[in-house]
Amino acid sequence: MSEYDTKTTVTGPFRTAGEATAWITGLTPFGIRPGMERIERLMERFNHPHRRLKFIHVAGTNGKGSVCAYLTSVLRQSGYDVGTFTSPYLTSYANRLQYNGQDIDGDTLLHLANRLKPAADAMAGSEPGYPTMFEVTTALAILYYGTVVYPDYVVWETGLGGRLDVTNIVNPVVSVITNIGHDHMDVLGPTLAEIAKEKAGIIKPGVPVVTAETNPEIVSIFRETAEANRSTLYLPGERYGFEPLSVAEDEQSFSFSGPYRDISSLTITLNGAHQRTNAATAVMTLEVLRQYYALIVEDEDLAEGLRRASWPGRLEMVSRSPRILIDGAHNPEGMAALAAALRDIYSFDRLNVVLAMMPNKNHEHSLRHILPLVDTLVITEPDFHKKMKAEDLAAVAERLQEEIGRPREIAVEPDWRRAVARLLETEGASSERTLNLVTGTLYLIADIRSWLLHGKNSEKGW
Repeated sequence: MSEYDTKTTVTGPFRTAGEATAWITGLTPFGIRPGMERIERLMERFNHPHRRLKFIHVAGTNGKGSVCAYLTSVLRQSGYDVGTFTSPYLTSYANRLQYNGQDIDGDTLLHLANRLKPAADAMAGSEPGYPTMFEVTTALAILYYGTVVYPDYVVWETGLGGRLDVTNIVNPVVSVITNIGHDHMDVLGPTLAEIAKEKAGIIKPGVPVVTAETNPEIVSIFRETAEANRSTLYLPGERYGFEPLSVAEDEQSFSFSGPYRDISSLTITLNGAHQRTNAATAVMTLEVLRQYYALIVEDEDLAEGLRRASWPGRLEMVSRSPRILIDGAHNPEGMAALAAALRDIYSFDRLNVVLAMMPNKNHEHSLRHILPLVDTLVITEPDFHKKMKAEDLAAVAERLQEEIGRPREIAVEPDWRRAVARLLETEGASSERTLNLVTGTLYLIADIRSWLLHGKNSEKGW
């Protein structure tokens, strides 16, 4: 039974929040259908509640969630009410829709789903068709923020892409694009340039845009799009910059320089060089809001908000004895960042890894980053309908093993619980000099994180 199954006195197709959530998540197998027509029809039905909200729209391949976490933490620390819409979720469906750091409550979710269901059903026989799971979820988020809680700002993460992603229905106060990498290429296009054009679709006329991207080819696309929309583009190395000051496990500091001021030292507790990039991107975004919209963020609140920011499932040490690190590195760029963090931050003599991937990822490119560090690799599968078979992923790893000589051992265990048990039974797994890592698709991260931390299954999903 879901934690949202408490009954409440309502009228509508659903009697409990569990029933409502089951309807929404039950739309997942119908897939992704990029396009704006269905969400626009839904919002027209409810008199466009998104038009009364201030959105910070965040797109990109990697780092979106972390940037959202930094922004949310600083804004809340500064006294603002903040809605945060992110995907995918790691523990329960309600993780996606937060207000001031708290998941949407069951009664509110039930009420909003009962409002949405008739509107969605009315579209069943129309030309655009029935809304997808992500479209219904986005509509629910807009209704939550625009008709129930009315936050000062909504930190608004894209689902997939940008131009035709349904979150693009909003007109934000600032747009953020973290970076462009090899992800969702089956939907967004086979090249980084094509992916960049889709992500750049969130750039709106006159709305400033902050990016962390440095690839010249991609920067030129962002620059061209921003100029066409008469939007000011804030580029690293051009309009803002940052330099590392100190790096240690669970704490690192950096300096920030921007067009409006310099900040000598800021500290974050998220790990990896990529998190300094994400934090600096968030700081530049907040500086834009201070300059354009008179956002009030005191220096001490900026520092404390960054320090307090957390993002589950990204270089998160979920156990100290034995040492178990989890990281949702699900594409080549994410795996490269993970490998760099392992080399720069973590101390170990032996690295044991449990890994699972989705079938639409660039697996060989991803594995080339991590396998040279691995001693024992256990390949498994998440509990998800689109999972990649463990034996197929193992075939990729074995080809690379012949080429690079690592990992020393490869095992296949489709059941992820047994895969973790097998990893922890490896000789020396409990030693303080051994690091046990779970990585790959976030669907696996969600399963194992919930199991290890809470002793229960995850309701994870897109």
